[in-house]
Amino acid sequence: QGRLVESGGGLVQAGASLRLSCTPSGGDFSRTVMGWFRQAPGKEREFVAASNWRGTDTTYRDSVKGRFIISRDNRKKTVYLQMNDLKPEDTAVYYCATRSAVFAAVATNREEYVYWGLGTQVTVSS
Repeated sequence: QGRLVESGGGLVQAGASLRLSCTPSGGDFSRTVMGWFRQAPGKEREFVAASNWRGTDTTYRDSVKGRFIISRDNRKKTVYLQMNDLKPEDTAVYYCATRSAVFAAVATNREEYVYWGLGTQVTVSS
């Protein structure tokens, strides 16, 4: 059972934008690294973006650089993934996840993330 809850997915046309949100269903992750991953049918779950606890250090996979922005509002305990200029290849279930250690550095390896949400579907039509 996930301790994070994603929302904001949907069906859009290529070139559109979506903003995903992630909030905890319990606990406080305001001092931990938050990451977004995605998994397309038949493919491995892959890293998309991550932010350190302050939002001052972020990293992205190459294919989304310049289109996606990760941000966080720790007062609202929410992490966002703004996705612009969506492409059909962005179609996947998007998951948010967090590392367990407070004040840790950003990471792209999914094995370093401990708590996961159940995902939200993003479908981009051509």
